Parts: sequence; structure tokens; C-alpha cells
Amino acid sequence: MSDIKKLRQVLAEAEAVVTGAGAGLSASAGFVYSGERFEQYFSDFAQKYGFHDMYSGGFYPYSTPEEFWAYWSRNIFINRYMDPPKSVYDDLLDLVKSKDYFVITTNVDHCFQKAGFDKKRLFYTQGDYGLFQCSEPCCQETWDNEDVIRQMMEQQKDMKIPTELIPRCPRCGRPLTMNLRSDNKFVQDEGWYTAAERYDQFLRCHEKIVFLELGVGYNTPGIIKFPFWRQVNQNAKARYICINKEEAYAPREIEKQSICLTGDIGQILLEAI
Repeated sequence: MSDIKKLRQVLAEAEAVVTGAGAGLSASAGFVYSGERFEQYFSDFAQKYGFHDMYSGGFYPYSTPEEFWAYWSRNIFINRYMDPPKSVYDDLLDLVKSKDYFVITTNVDHCFQKAGFDKKRLFYTQGDYGLFQCSEPCCQETWDNEDVIRQMMEQQKDMKIPTELIPRCPRCGRPLTMNLRSDNKFVQDEGWYTAAERYDQFLRCHEKIVFLELGVGYNTPGIIKFPFWRQVNQNAKARYICINKEEAYAPREIEKQSICLTGDIGQILLEAI
């Protein structure tokens, strides 16, 4: 039996599916941070500042907040408020929607909800490009940023936004920043804790469960990869599916409960539907 047929069979027999998604899933959907897509949206920044991918641009030491937010508003707009070029997330939803499903992801681009996944079945552990938080932070709150991000996009000129659009905390007046986990100042708001509890409850309620890992690397393996391995190892009825462009791997202890497929995630999902 081929691995694709095994994948279909395992999913068909499952009571529930937990999808654990990393950056490789969005890359397969076309959200890449370098190359042609970078040049399309950031060639002016590349020429002026000398970086050549969106990741590097996020760490560049801009001289002014007007420049900083010109870059970040453009980054957030194309990676959060635009749809990905390919239908990978839609295809994934087709694959799991008939099951009781949940999603845990380190991605911050909100592609799951844009594809139609139930927001009450999503846990964005590392934040959301669509949220601001206080840079201090003075409180454990976040704020939607779509309106101001669109204004920054429309009004930026010469790689600067108008000074009056620089976002400030409505509680203390300090600068706002993105709600992205990069240090100990990351805000876990009420929505974060609600999603975490829903995820824990989902895991407690199911035994015959498939842990579907898509595009997860080793930058933060303690969030998805290692917990998936541990839970499969502790549950003989659980199954582990790993799909990754670079290396799909399962530890020896859970090899008999696992299916590992190396290749383009989007193509493999399409074949599995």
C-alpha cells in the first residue's frame, strides 16, 4: 500500500485530527519571504537598506519609527491580509473538515481562518500579525490592527509613514508593537488562554486521534513536534503523520504508529483528498 493510501486510511479511521502547522505549510501555499515575492513588494527597501528577504527586513535597525512602520505595515499587509497564492489551506480543510479537528500552529499569518477553519478550533501559540500589543507591555491586552495597517499602506511615501499614524498604546501611550513571540514581553491575552484551554480539552476528549504535523521544523520543536511525539508514544490508538519538504521523520519508539512523507506539502495534501 502506498503512503498516500495509508494516509487516507488512517484519516478515515480516526475519530479526531489535530493539525500542527509550521512555516513550511505557509511556504507551500506561496507565502515565501524571499526571491520573486520579496522583489515584488520590497525591491525599494532592498535597494535602500541592503537586505534581500522579509525576515531580515524585520530585524533591520531603522532610524525612525516612520521607516520601521512603513516596512512592517507592508509586511503585515501582504502576509496577513492578503490570501496566499495557492489553495493549500483550502485543500487541508477539505481533508479534515468531516472529522472533529483542531489546529495548533506557530504561524502568525492567519491563513487557517481565511480558508474557513472554525476560529474556535485554532490555537495560534506565537501571536498574530493582525494584533498589536503594548511594547512595555503595561497590560495583557491586544488590539486589532487592520484599519491602521491599511492606512499605513495607503499613506506611506518614500518608505515612511505619516508620523500621526505611529501606533501608541491606548492605556499608557507607549509605542505599540506586533503581538509576536520574540522575547519575554509577548502578551498572552484572554483569547490566547481561551484557545489554549480549548486545545487541552480537545486532547483530553479523544483517544483514537491522528496528529498531523505539516511543515514543522526545529526552531521551536517544543511547541508541536516533541509534544506530538510524546502523546503518540503514550497512546497506542494514536497515529502520527509528518509531511515536510526537507525531512519527514518519526522517532524509533513510534515508527509503527507513523507515516512520514517528504515532499511538497500542498501536492501531497491534494493527492490525499
